[in-house]
Amino acid sequence: MTADGAGTMAIRAATGKSKPTIWRWQGRYMHDGADGLFRDAPRGKAFAALPLEKVAAVVERTLHHKPPNATHWTLRSMAKDSGLAPSTIHQIWREHRLKPHRLERFKLSNDPRFVEKVRDVVGLYVNPPEHALVLSVDEKSQIQALDRTQPGLPMKKGRCGTMTHDYKRHGTTTLFAALDVKAGTVIGQCMLRHRASEFIRFLRLIDRRTPTDLDLHLVADNYAAHKTAAVKRWLARHPRFHIHFTPTSASWLNAVETLFAALSKRRLKRGVFHSVLELNQAIRDYLDGHNADPKPFTWTAPADTIIAKPQRGKHVLESLH
Repeated sequence: MTADGAGTMAIRAATGKSKPTIWRWQGRYMHDGADGLFRDAPRGKAFAALPLEKVAAVVERTLHHKPPNATHWTLRSMAKDSGLAPSTIHQIWREHRLKPHRLERFKLSNDPRFVEKVRDVVGLYVNPPEHALVLSVDEKSQIQALDRTQPGLPMKKGRCGTMTHDYKRHGTTTLFAALDVKAGTVIGQCMLRHRASEFIRFLRLIDRRTPTDLDLHLVADNYAAHKTAAVKRWLARHPRFHIHFTPTSASWLNAVETLFAALSKRRLKRGVFHSVLELNQAIRDYLDGHNADPKPFTWTAPADTIIAKPQRGKHVLESLH
């Protein structure tokens, strides 16, 4: 095609090759003829392997020391400290699976009944009682109705959508939700506050929305509004309700948290709301869409595995301190 006078763009359209590839092949042909196309070009010289002592020194310094005036190492700070290139430090860290820039957060539960509560909640998920519903209940409070100060630009080819970093607040709402573990459906209600009185109103809604001949086992966290005297009196008058509390500092054991995470990521995070009413409607629409195509919640982690993790964590912390 080059001999016929075709340009680079015409060759690229016909062959699907990139411009650098076309130019490289043309240059090889001009320099070496047809042999330049069939003979592999010489490769660059391989880098000499680092002495094991230097590798061990970098790993040891990464694990047991901190840079001056900083909380963690970066490629360039470690390269400057060790006298090696940043690319070399990157290779060492990658081979030893070291990631100083990352930090994972944790919280160990100190609940004295941790084992008992974990077995109770996981048992409800894995082997629910006969003639009963298991509902994971919680509230997502302080959901803000955020409006952006300027309209963003839509997504287009080669450019992502935009949204201003600042916003206007138009109030907050609280979502009370009960996830049916077996069916995957959700009972939800938005309220202005999340006190014991609102929790009782939500329990009444659950009572109306569920078959009256079934017992209800509610998994809830240790929020104070769930344990007030008024709530206890209401539960005493409705014996088909049974509340099972998760251990303290273990709200991740509550299955409805997965729904809240999906709601935040898919509907709230990029949402623009001009009022609390608009925010409430958006939440209701999301729950309606969820209930139109529900998926049963499947718990896979055995209770013994969950119980063992905090015990290992406490053992490690005690050994360090």
